[in-house]
Amino acid sequence: MLRHLPNSICLLRIILTIPIVIAINHRIYVLALVLFSLAAISDGLDGYLAKRHGWTSNVGRILDPIADKILLVTTFLACTWQGLVPVWLAVAVVARDVMLGGGASIHRIWFGPIVRSPSVLSKVNTVLQIAVIIVGILGAAISSLPKVIVVTLSAIALVTTVVSGLDYVRRSSLEAWVRLAAPGA
Repeated sequence: MLRHLPNSICLLRIILTIPIVIAINHRIYVLALVLFSLAAISDGLDGYLAKRHGWTSNVGRILDPIADKILLVTTFLACTWQGLVPVWLAVAVVARDVMLGGGASIHRIWFGPIVRSPSVLSKVNTVLQIAVIIVGILGAAISSLPKVIVVTLSAIALVTTVVSGLDYVRRSSLEAWVRLAAPGA
């Protein structure tokens, strides 16, 4: 029963997206901040539990990145709508995730399942994107946070968003070439 806990946490992260967006849209920023922080912590917790106890599954390998994308993209869009994060970062985040999702689908169809883990750069990017959302909501909640903090953190997140997206394309291309060059391919 406990071996399904990481997948349950992923589902909870998806479900939490709804009240987070509602709270942002109704400008109930403290609630949004608490719920988003819980959802962000759940991202690390499910991965830790799955790896630590060997509770990994094929469902989890698919569900975890989907839960992350739903949470981050939806929250970025809600925060952008309310002016909490820059539009240019939201555009980059959504474009990267669309590219990654499309690329992963094409890779699976043409070359089979993706056999690599997310890169350290991709994980750093996710942490920075989470930080931008937290700082953006926090700034709206307390009104005394200088806007330059959100903009500076957003600029750094933009760099990691672009670089990690390019790294994903590079790594996927190399994996595809290796599979094409393999005997019997």
